[in-house]
Amino acid sequence: MEWPVIVTALALIEYMFFTFKVGFSRNKYGVNAPAVSGHPIWERLYRVQQNTLEQIIVFIPSLWMFSHFISPVIGALIGSAFIVGRGIYYATYVKEPKSRALGFVMGFLANLVLLLGGMTGAVLSLTA
Repeated sequence: MEWPVIVTALALIEYMFFTFKVGFSRNKYGVNAPAVSGHPIWERLYRVQQNTLEQIIVFIPSLWMFSHFISPVIGALIGSAFIVGRGIYYATYVKEPKSRALGFVMGFLANLVLLLGGMTGAVLSLTA
């Protein structure tokens, strides 16, 4: 189960990077805590971080369910698509929010496959 551990760690590192960018960009863009609005670029960084938080709560348990019941290697590959999708989402959303679709869809579909696959594997194991 090493591969799901590595993918989980990479996803958390990516999320920490997004959080770091938000925190350290407050001064650059003049958005003083506790404000959550201000400069448009800062707001985009903040939305990437918040949206990733919303997605990662589905991602981590789904990755582990899939890896346990189906395959840790395939789970890690699908999980890697989530991480790449989040990176694309970050790059495109900060530049131009309307261009975020590819990254969002990649992450969402990875989550969907992991969740449904893990649940299916659990149900099928009941009949085995």
